Amino acid sequence: MPAAFIGHGNPMNALERNRYTEAWRVFGQSVQRPRAILVISAHWYTNATAVTAMPRPRTIHDFYGFPPELFEVRYPAPGLPALAEQVADVVKPTWVGSDLDSWGIDHGTWSVLVHAFPDASIPVVQLSLNAFKDFDHHLELGRKLAPLRRDGVLIIGSGNIVHNLRAIDPRHPDTGYDWAMRFDDAARTLLTGNHPTEVAALDAHRDFDAAVPTPDHFLPLLYIAGLADTHPLHTLVDGYAAGSLSMTSYTLDADCPDAHTAGDGGAPPLPDDVPATESNV
Repeated sequence: MPAAFIGHGNPMNALERNRYTEAWRVFGQSVQRPRAILVISAHWYTNATAVTAMPRPRTIHDFYGFPPELFEVRYPAPGLPALAEQVADVVKPTWVGSDLDSWGIDHGTWSVLVHAFPDASIPVVQLSLNAFKDFDHHLELGRKLAPLRRDGVLIIGSGNIVHNLRAIDPRHPDTGYDWAMRFDDAARTLLTGNHPTEVAALDAHRDFDAAVPTPDHFLPLLYIAGLADTHPLHTLVDGYAAGSLSMTSYTLDADCPDAHTAGDGGAPPLPDDVPATESNV
């Protein structure tokens, strides 16, 4: 079963049709239908490692200031408590808590899945990001998730390789700053080579502090790199939004013909009155 890292950008992608959302659609149509989807989303960044274990996870609108129609989006996919148990088993001795009521499906997950799997019939489980663990820990958890792929589980990391909301400039909707492109290119060189796990060492890159001012959107990439280990990833789609966001997405063991050229236009802009804060993108 394939795996993917998706650069999800801002929630408005859920309502838009652009080359990024079209690439996600092509990805969903190209892969074998999974029995379940496990998502590591940047937006469940918390103080522990946990997994959603409820049979009917709610759709979470974890942002503010966006148009009312975005808050009306629902992604009513079922959960799969049995998969939550499998996740806890394969990552031992790491302890994984079972979340029965505090989380659900956040916009890092549903803004992508509404395009990739619009019928919302495949069970979805989310794995949290433990904010107290280092890069190597997250990389190793990714490696340990490998048996789930052999059991028909599609694993998706949802974040952004470059994610600096304080540097957002709406005057540059589809371009990246020099430092953003340098960092994104450095990640691409490693991810599409024979040692994707070396992205964990990008904290030594000269542009790391600007590209990754907080680790939450970068960490999901480490899970997919861990799954890949020594196998190269393939670019699904690439590009930039508002100067300081990379929209680059990668796949592992997926054949998605022409996905990188699908659709027209770039990522949708943030509404004019929305401040650039962590709750928005």
